[in-house]
Amino acid sequence: MAEWWQEFVKKFTIAFINHNRWRFITQGLANTLLITFFAVIIGIVIGFIVSVIRTTHDKTGKLKIGNAICQVYLAVIRGTPVMVQIMIIYFVIFASASSSYKIPLAILAFGINSGAYVAEIFRGGINAIDAGQFEAGRSLGFNYVQTMWHIIAPQAFKNAIPPLANEFIVLLKETSVAGYIGVEELTRGAFSIGGSTYDYTLPLLAVALIYLAMVVGLSRLVALLERRLRRSER
Repeated sequence: MAEWWQEFVKKFTIAFINHNRWRFITQGLANTLLITFFAVIIGIVIGFIVSVIRTTHDKTGKLKIGNAICQVYLAVIRGTPVMVQIMIIYFVIFASASSSYKIPLAILAFGINSGAYVAEIFRGGINAIDAGQFEAGRSLGFNYVQTMWHIIAPQAFKNAIPPLANEFIVLLKETSVAGYIGVEELTRGAFSIGGSTYDYTLPLLAVALIYLAMVVGLSRLVALLERRLRRSER
């Protein structure tokens, strides 16, 4: 037992303490959270716009061109892997961009990807609202846009909060592919340590535990949020 512990301490020291290699993990974690946070914001904006366009077309028959564009966007983004999307954005569309733009381009790629899934979340939230709400808006003298903004959107957003939180969790894990374009995110930090020490065991286990802790913590927050929303509806 003592020998095992001494060997573990030795490997831990080599992996994280020597040459301050722990900074690869902390910097990777910071970049992972940064990318996730801003990508979710972009995804919410894109998703809300797409959901409104598609719902408006479904209910009124208007915005045919916009709806067609949205359908193409959803089909392409939902039908291709996020790893391929981020590589196309970095190596093809913005091939001439400086390497200092890796993180902003990763945020853009994940935001565009997330928007396709958030759009369906919002669309489901809007469709779950009783049609009488639209009639109530008309009775108040609101046009379609005013009804959507003042009456429908707030209720739809409330309905969408739990699945949006789950989308945040999914996106948090998906950011691990940002390393393919050279972003020093959490997983790439582990590989940087492993490449220096020729031992990937402890770095990868550390990254797995960090991801697990974040996902479990966020999942519990989502469950708490859902319970509070259910109580507020009573």
